[in-house]
Amino acid sequence: MACAIAARQTGKPCKMRYDRDDDMVITGKRHDFRITYRAGVDATGKLLGLEVTQFARCGWAQDLSLPVADRAMLHADNAYLLENVEITSHRLKTNTQSATAYRGFGGPQGVLGIERILEHIARDRGLDPIDVRRVNFYADGQTTHYGQEIEGFHIPDMCEALLARAEFTKRRAEVNQFNAENPILKRGLGFSPVKFGISFTLTHLNQAGALVHVYQDGSIQLNHGGTEMGQGLFQKVAQVAASVFSVDMSAVKITATDTAKVPNTSATAASSGSDLNGMAVKAACETIRDRISTHFAQIWAVAPGDVIFTGGQVQAAGRAPITFAEAAQQAYLARISLSSTGFYKTPKITWDRIKGRGRPFLYFAHGVALCEVVIDTLTGENRILRTDILHDTGNSLNPALDVGQVEGAFVQGAGWLTTEELVWDDAGRLRTHAPSTYKIPASSDRPRVFNVDLWHEPNSEETIGRSKAVGEPPFMLGISAWLALADAISACGDGFHDLNAPATVEEVLASVDRVRGA
Repeated sequence: MACAIAARQTGKPCKMRYDRDDDMVITGKRHDFRITYRAGVDATGKLLGLEVTQFARCGWAQDLSLPVADRAMLHADNAYLLENVEITSHRLKTNTQSATAYRGFGGPQGVLGIERILEHIARDRGLDPIDVRRVNFYADGQTTHYGQEIEGFHIPDMCEALLARAEFTKRRAEVNQFNAENPILKRGLGFSPVKFGISFTLTHLNQAGALVHVYQDGSIQLNHGGTEMGQGLFQKVAQVAASVFSVDMSAVKITATDTAKVPNTSATAASSGSDLNGMAVKAACETIRDRISTHFAQIWAVAPGDVIFTGGQVQAAGRAPITFAEAAQQAYLARISLSSTGFYKTPKITWDRIKGRGRPFLYFAHGVALCEVVIDTLTGENRILRTDILHDTGNSLNPALDVGQVEGAFVQGAGWLTTEELVWDDAGRLRTHAPSTYKIPASSDRPRVFNVDLWHEPNSEETIGRSKAVGEPPFMLGISAWLALADAISACGDGFHDLNAPATVEEVLASVDRVRGA
């Protein structure tokens, strides 16, 4: 807006470039939450009744606060059955920056809340934190607190697979022994799952379009409504086009996202970039492929279904194969349209926001993580020693990209819950407004041992290639780092750690004092 005012006053183009400090002061932050709760449990730690109140600091304007706070409520169950639950959300207007959306869109705040509750139950009752989670896991056929049926729930199987791969039983004994022998350094293990709903909760955003051209030389150009921001979306969508025509990836070119080509694009958000745009591109490519098939079926006197695209060639039984480029050229000469739009809208989703009932998500993505940390009880300093992750990507479109997304998401999530503290002074001024005071995780903060595997069970829903979204869900696996810190702190005494997030060095040290003081 400042640029608009200057441009209007001067009649000339205006550009503003903030320095880092001003940028961090002005820019919206993730909504910070204060969560209170009251839980009733049985002897095994199973939740019998739960009351949760979420207070979200929204800043001076609502911006995206409504859907962010809604998603926090939708993910207040995470992977656990809440048969008797009341969730209340308060959206607070404060004299700070207008808070905005960030990776997970409120989901991480809701998930952290229930993980803290189960952690508290385990510590209070002297139960194993993983056993408490096991006894509360969903099972297929049960329903969420907003009425969506649970289908294809993999977390119990993923949990057991991860704990076996990571040698949890052996390492638990080693950590206990280490803590018994070391009065200063303490190690901890933290386990956390994630069940994350995939789809925009605002139903009309679950749509995408695409425009695909095939040229006479067999090259393919496409445009779709997704934005490439380093997550590999263009690579995945190009793979979809190459797969439909059975050609090499080098034949496919994606042009920059442009609403002059594909109008009314939805945001590349809700982890649905590949789901939506991949399906739209698939629809457009299949339309062109079917036109080519119909043309050659007439020439070769076969059924259209007998015309096969494979290995860069087009062929039918008893007919000499031709290259895809030759097929494209012949189709052009026969005046067959080699251009098509594609459109996709997510099926099955219904959501009544006022009633808080329906099916807001097409499916759920799952993940599990086990994290090991060490803390210095004299200073509060800590390190992540090892992380093991098993993440559900369905039939991964590109395992290399997906593993990279999981690794980056974990480190980002761990940073959110450990070092990245926002501090305002009594006058409401942000004091952590530069890299010197706002501590993002560096390369040295990644786990010393970092094992990431993908769970390749196909998506039960008809997504692109039966894959699953991978952008946001693994972010919440960083909660395992916070839980591991809590576990290490708990080894210092008999009190409850009451650890807040972010678990900064100061917060860890204060929590150690609370445990010892009890």
